[in-house]
Amino acid sequence: METSLFLIALIIIALVFEFINGFHDTANVVATPIATRSLSPYQAIIIAAIFNFIGAYFSTGVAKTITSGLFDAQFVTHSLIAAALISAIGWNLITWWLGIPSSSSHALIGSLIGGVIVGNGGFTAIKWSGLAQKVILPMMLSPIVAFFVAFIIMVIMSLMLSKNKNPRKTNNFIRELQVLSSGLLAFSHGSNDSQKTMAVITLALFSFGMVHSTETIPSWVIIICAIAMACGTLAGGMRIIKTLSSRLAKLKPANGFSAELSSGALILAASHFGLPVSTTQAASGSIMGAGYNGRGINWVVVRSMVTAWCLTLPISALISAGVYKLILLLSLG
Repeated sequence: METSLFLIALIIIALVFEFINGFHDTANVVATPIATRSLSPYQAIIIAAIFNFIGAYFSTGVAKTITSGLFDAQFVTHSLIAAALISAIGWNLITWWLGIPSSSSHALIGSLIGGVIVGNGGFTAIKWSGLAQKVILPMMLSPIVAFFVAFIIMVIMSLMLSKNKNPRKTNNFIRELQVLSSGLLAFSHGSNDSQKTMAVITLALFSFGMVHSTETIPSWVIIICAIAMACGTLAGGMRIIKTLSSRLAKLKPANGFSAELSSGALILAASHFGLPVSTTQAASGSIMGAGYNGRGINWVVVRSMVTAWCLTLPISALISAGVYKLILLLSLG
């Protein structure tokens, strides 16, 4: 009975993380159409929620990477999962309150790694090559690639617009295109980010002996994670939306379309290859690339964002390690 209650509690905590992930990362999807006035905040959030839900069914490659590609799953215990979720939720709430677009994905991965290291696994339980290739390298490259792809798309758009004799009509058309591009970005966000929580719930089921392998994600897990993310998206995250939509770079409809197309395509490609990339970093890099004209970027905001990105993995790992030790002390007491 106690085992069943603890498992249910873990699943609820995981869904809380997914809900927070939804409203924490809503800004990545809706910031550009809001900034360019293509959509109202509520229209943008509703579209994001719908496509986030659909995107969650796209693939399970990212979930499999987390359950088997970063550490040995046999060292994952119930207490470790609880500590990792509490740590990731805490870091997300701190950065949300400060209005800093940090990565929910890296907060969760860092928390799991911190728990595994201080648990029975130690440093040898971490698959360092997998961590470097599937987390660290994409973390470093995704905002850079997103920046240049968005910049190139924006250059092409600018050349096309320079020959246009009716810019107002063209801007209205691009605003309509932004509805599609923001839907693409929301779909890609759901296809990548929702899978992290699917992986955590699957690890919890594995640790309780409810499933015999972490390679297959149960269908009901996919459904409840998709619902939790969609509900979180509907709740919105206006603090971070304000940072991305107005403080990071000044955007016009063409900039917004370029940013969404760049980050959406990049995240979809990452999902296809099972890479748990940060939607926040891809979206932020795209917005900077699309808005770059030598003076259109607020570099003070960029510096605070990059600092948060660099600190997320180690700090979440340390918080998780501390929470895990505290849980063990309380259980012994």
